[in-house]
Amino acid sequence: MVTKQMPFKGELMRKCVPVLGLVVFLALTALPRAALAGSPTEQLSATTDKILAIVKDPELKEQSRAQDRRELIRKAVDERFDWEELSRRALGRHWAGRSTEEREKFVNLFGRLLERTYLERVNEYSGEQVSFVGETVDGEYATVESKVLTAQKTEVPVLYRMRRKAEEWMVYDIVIEGVSLVGNYRSQFQSILARRPYEELVRILEERIAEK
Repeated sequence: MVTKQMPFKGELMRKCVPVLGLVVFLALTALPRAALAGSPTEQLSATTDKILAIVKDPELKEQSRAQDRRELIRKAVDERFDWEELSRRALGRHWAGRSTEEREKFVNLFGRLLERTYLERVNEYSGEQVSFVGETVDGEYATVESKVLTAQKTEVPVLYRMRRKAEEWMVYDIVIEGVSLVGNYRSQFQSILARRPYEELVRILEERIAEK
């Protein structure tokens, strides 16, 4: 876990980092798939199965294939994460004032920041498991409830917030022990933008990505 203090590293984020990194990559013990065809849970499980296959591929574990593995994982995650919606919610009211070009750049930067912060924790996978315990669907939105069983046999509640786009259910937020990934970043972004111009936030994001 990174302990160095950075603009986006508060207590909540330090709490989320190790668990969220595992949540993205864990083997999921889903509900019976025959009863869940096309559901948010089933689609989330299918994506994670794909990621797990990449993680367990012995050829991709070679150091020389590290970049290949990272790209394959990011491609699989892209299939299930709605980066634009996640970015829009994280930027909050400041999203409306951004141009199309600024929005596209922010989505790219924020996605890369999350990739560097969380997705690269794949090497920390050590057999933790996730069990899906239920889902609720309300029109175009859904919440998938799960529990992470850590190596220390501690259960951590994790919620996936999703929305339907065509026939796909896409993740736009993850809540770990009541802490929202989007909400936490939005709070930190708002704090920065209350004192500094938007361009300064972009610069900070670029610096955070470059230092990883």
